[in-house]
Amino acid sequence: MAQKIKLSTIAETLGVSTATVSLALRDSPLVAAATRDKIKDQARALGYIYNRRAASLRTSRSGIIGVVVHDIMNPFYGEILKAIESELDRSQHTFILSNHYDSVEKQRNFLETMLQLGGDGIIISPAIGTPPEDIELAEENGMPLILVARTIEGVNLPAYRGDDSYGISLATNHLISLGHKVIAMIGGTDQTSTGRDRYQGYVNALQKAGMTVLPELRIPGPRTREGGFEAAVHFLSLPQQPTAAVCWNDLVAIGLMNGIARAGLIAGVDISVTGYDDLEEAAIATPALTTVWNGQSEVGRMAARALLDRLAGSHEPDGLHLIKPEMRIRQSTGPMKPRK
Repeated sequence: MAQKIKLSTIAETLGVSTATVSLALRDSPLVAAATRDKIKDQARALGYIYNRRAASLRTSRSGIIGVVVHDIMNPFYGEILKAIESELDRSQHTFILSNHYDSVEKQRNFLETMLQLGGDGIIISPAIGTPPEDIELAEENGMPLILVARTIEGVNLPAYRGDDSYGISLATNHLISLGHKVIAMIGGTDQTSTGRDRYQGYVNALQKAGMTVLPELRIPGPRTREGGFEAAVHFLSLPQQPTAAVCWNDLVAIGLMNGIARAGLIAGVDISVTGYDDLEEAAIATPALTTVWNGQSEVGRMAARALLDRLAGSHEPDGLHLIKPEMRIRQSTGPMKPRK
């Protein structure tokens, strides 16, 4: 029954024009706030449901934004999504979320679905191995894309993320300043732009301090708590006996600290550990985690704003837009203490 209610029915009930009702239901500033509220209340009372599909035929806009990330279970992406949602809410846009779990095929299916639905645009943290053609397909079909967290070689679209090389160099330099001379890097992969940049920041900091970069001190792979916990055995058995670890992210760092504790050692006393991202749980971890704020809320806000601006006719410059990371020093790091 709700689908049969017409705008004219609401208009006649309130003694206003059909055009006024239509504008009010789309939150147009041309209608006074009090009138908008009265019209919306009457629409709800009558059981009227706004037909987004029909509206999109009239306006060529669906009001739907696609957002695709690696894994929403990672709080890093959760913080980005929270900022995206907040920005889109202000413009009355709805977003559809997909996790690709680094499956190019799953991501491709989502992009094609958004094209079929007539989505307005997409914010994407691309899967490992994403070919430029997949991104170009959406753009060529009138669906603008904004990249977050990761970039793709050969794709020159607006991309927003923290300055990963600089951020990891901050963490590495902090450990060097505490006297650590054997510093491992745990987690990440060279298959992503993020992984390459973070490792390069670690290398740059060591070289600038006149320290030798030892490939065997890099333990690639882990990006989760479980991965960090499992890496602790490898880390503690390294023949160079590192006294500190720069971790790919906070999840890996917290997992590593738990693994270190299981071996009877204390993070921040026996071994220094740094994280990356400054997630909410970093400050309440035991010990509180020294980490790097990577601006994920800013990444989400700026990406959403850039997409909305493109839909409005303006165009944010293509290319990489970096947020400058900041160091957060807490209890998980301390002066170098020789390993026994």
